[in-house]
Amino acid sequence: MGETQKILQGPRHHHHTSLKKPLWVVLAVSVTSMLLICTRMFPRHGRSSSCLGLSSTRGCEDALSAWLPVHVRKYTDEEIAARAVVRDILRTPPFITENSKIAFLFLTPGTLPFEKLWDEFFKGHEGKFSIYIHPSKERPVHISRHFSDREIHSDEVTWGRISMVDAEKRLLVNALEDPDNQHFVLLSESCIPLHTFDYTYRYLLYSNVSFIESFVDPGPHGTGRHMEHMLPEIAKDDFRKGAQWFTMKRQHAIIVMADGLYYSKFRQYCGPGIEADKNCIADEHYLPTFFSMIDPMGISNWSVTYVDWSERRWHPKTYGAHEISLEFMKNVTSEDMSVHVTSVGEHGDELHWPCTWNGITRPCYLFARKFHPDALDTLVNLFPNYTSAVL
Repeated sequence: MGETQKILQGPRHHHHTSLKKPLWVVLAVSVTSMLLICTRMFPRHGRSSSCLGLSSTRGCEDALSAWLPVHVRKYTDEEIAARAVVRDILRTPPFITENSKIAFLFLTPGTLPFEKLWDEFFKGHEGKFSIYIHPSKERPVHISRHFSDREIHSDEVTWGRISMVDAEKRLLVNALEDPDNQHFVLLSESCIPLHTFDYTYRYLLYSNVSFIESFVDPGPHGTGRHMEHMLPEIAKDDFRKGAQWFTMKRQHAIIVMADGLYYSKFRQYCGPGIEADKNCIADEHYLPTFFSMIDPMGISNWSVTYVDWSERRWHPKTYGAHEISLEFMKNVTSEDMSVHVTSVGEHGDELHWPCTWNGITRPCYLFARKFHPDALDTLVNLFPNYTSAVL
C-alpha cells in the first residue's frame, strides 16, 4: 500500500499519520495565509475573481509578481565605468572659502538687454562672482565693466538641437577653469535677478543640492519623446523633463563634463524629427534625466528661475513694461510652490512642488524670465523695492 493511501486511510494507521498530520495543517494554514495576504495587499482592481477563487489564479499571480523584487538588469561595462567615475566625484566634499564665487553663465544670441539691471545686482560684490557669455550669433556691446571681455569661444546654437546642450557645456568648462567658482548659474538674455546679490549668494552657495528641475511628464512632450534607441542605458521609466535653466554645484558641473555615455544617447537620438511624430528637445531632457539617474537626492527637482507657461505655447509668456508692477514682482519673489507643466490632456496638467532650502520652506525663485527689453527701466526703478537681502 502506498504512503499516500496510508495517510488517506486515517485512524487505522494512526502511527503513520501522527507525524504527517501537523505537516498538512501547517501547509494548509500557510497557503491560506498567503492567499489572504495577497487579497488584502493587492486588490483586484476590477477583476471578476479574487486570489481565493479556484477557477482563476491569474489575479494573485499578477499581485505576487508586483510584490516580489524586480529583476535589475546588468549594467554594461560602459555604465559601470561611468557610475564609478560619478561616485568618485560625488565623494569630493564642497570646498567653500571666503574666496568662493558663483559663476553666472549667459547663453544669448547676442545683446544682453538687461545688462544695466545686472550691473546694479553685481555692484559692490566684486570677487564673489564670475561672468561668462556665450553669444551664438553676434558679439554684444557692453555698458557694464562687469560684462566687458567676458565672451568665450562660441558656436552656432539651434533651438531644440543638441547644440544648445553643447553651448551649456562650453560655458561650464570655461567656468570650471577657475577653482574658486563653486556654483554655476545658467541664464538667458531675457533673465532678471529677483533678490539682492547677498541673498542669492547664500541661497546657492550654502544649499545642499543643485537646483535642477526634473519630473515625470507622461504626455507626448515628456515620456512620449523617449527613443527606443536610447536603450539599454536610458529606459523609458527613467526619462525626465525639466527647464534648461539650472544652477549646479561644482561636483555636478564636473560630472556633466565627465559624461560621455548618456550625453551620446541624446546627441544621437534626441532632436526634432529624429523619429516620426517625436520632437525630442535635448536641453529639456538630458540633464533632468541624467541627474535623476545618477544623483536623484542631490538635486532639487525644481528650478530657481521663474517662468510662466500659462499660455501653453512652445515658448513661455514674455512680460512687457505695461505688465510689470511692484505687486507682481513681490508675488513672484515670495512664491514658495513651483509648478511643473506636463503635456497630459488638451491644455496640459500642472504639478505643484513645494520649495525647501536645506529642509526649510523658502521662496522658490532667484531669477525670472522672459522679459521684453522695454521693461528694463521699470525693473531698474523697482529693483530696490522687490528684492530681499535676508535669507
